[in-house]
Amino acid sequence: MRKKENKKVKAVAKNKKALTNKPAKYKKSVLKPAKAKEPYQPHFGESGEIPFPGPKNPNFKFIDLFAGIGGFRMGFQNAGGECVFSSDWDKYSRITYEANYGEIPAGDIREVTKKPGQIPDHDILCAGFPCQPFSIAGVSKKISLGRKHGFEDERQGNLFFEIAKILKEKKPKAFLLENVKNLKGHDKGRTFEIIYNTLTEELGYKVFYKIIDAQSVVPQHRERIYIVGFKDPATEFEFPEFPKEGPKLGTILEKNVPAKYTLTDNLWRYLQAYARKHAEAGNGFGFGLVKATDVTRTLSARYYKDGSEILISQGPGRNPRRLTPTECAALMGYPSNFTIPVSDTQAYRQFGNSVVAKVVEKLAAAIVATLNR
Repeated sequence: MRKKENKKVKAVAKNKKALTNKPAKYKKSVLKPAKAKEPYQPHFGESGEIPFPGPKNPNFKFIDLFAGIGGFRMGFQNAGGECVFSSDWDKYSRITYEANYGEIPAGDIREVTKKPGQIPDHDILCAGFPCQPFSIAGVSKKISLGRKHGFEDERQGNLFFEIAKILKEKKPKAFLLENVKNLKGHDKGRTFEIIYNTLTEELGYKVFYKIIDAQSVVPQHRERIYIVGFKDPATEFEFPEFPKEGPKLGTILEKNVPAKYTLTDNLWRYLQAYARKHAEAGNGFGFGLVKATDVTRTLSARYYKDGSEILISQGPGRNPRRLTPTECAALMGYPSNFTIPVSDTQAYRQFGNSVVAKVVEKLAAAIVATLNR
C-alpha cells in the first residue's frame, strides 16, 4: 500500500516540477494550423462564408485550449471576444472546428507548451481539459483494465499542467476551466487540492468554482465543475443565476427523422435483456428511454455505440430511436446552423465530449462583466 502511495507522490511531484523546467527546443511549425490527413474541402454554407466569425470590434482576446468543436469559442465570441489561438489534437474535431470558425486548431498542446511564449497574448484562457482520467466511468474502466487514472494517466491525466505552463508564462487576466463533477472528489479530494493549490499558491490566481447542471438551459442532465480564476487578488466573482426549470426534450426534436436512427429489432432486444440482467443483480445499468416531456441523461462520447443512454420513445409498437447529430448539437446548446461535416460516429463523439455552449455563454458574460468593473 505504501509503495503505491509513494509512486503517486512521485508522479504528482514530477508533473509539478514541469512548471519550472526550461522549455525544450521549439519547433516553429507547432503553432501552424494542423492539417487533417485525409482530403477535405471545408464547407462554409451556400454563401461560402464562415458560419461563426468573431466580432468585428472585439472587446477582449481569449485562447481556446482542448478546443474540441468550439463550445468555449462559441460562448466567448458571443460575449464580444476574439479567439487568437486554438489547439486540439483530434483531426476530426479540427475538421468540424474549421467548418464553423474558419480556423484549423494547432495540434498537441504538449508540443505547443515547449515554447509557451509563442502563444499570442490574451486576456482570458479557456480550457476543457480531458475528463476521462477523472470521470467515474473513466476511472472504473481504467481500474478494471489495470490502467492508471487521474494524474498518473500519462497520456491525459497530466495535461492540466500544460495549462499551468501557459498561465505562468502569459499571465492572462482570467481563465475558465471545465471538467467532470467527479474531479472534485477524485482520489479523496487530493487531485482537486493539487489543481487548486497550483492555481492559487503557485500561479497567484484567485479561484472560484461551482458544479453546474446544464439542464437549466438545455434538456439534458449534465453536471460539470467550472473553475474560474482572476489574476487580480481583489476580484470578487459571483456565478450567474441559472433557471430552476429548463427546456424539455420536445423543444429540440426533429419532426422528420430518417429510419436509420430507429433501433433494429436485434439491438432493441439485446438492450432490454441487458437491462433486465442488471436489474435482477441490483445494478443500475440499463438504457434511458425518454419522451418529449423529459430531460435526458448525460450525452457521452460513447453514444455512437448503441445510443442506450438516450433513446427516444416513438410510441407503442415502434422501437425507440437514437438522437440525430443535429439533435445532439441542440442538446449541447449549439445553434441550429452549426455545421456538422463529419460522419455520425465522429459527430456523436464530438458532441459527447463537448462543453454545453449555452452554459459557457452565461459564464463568459459574467467573467467579462467582472473584468470590466
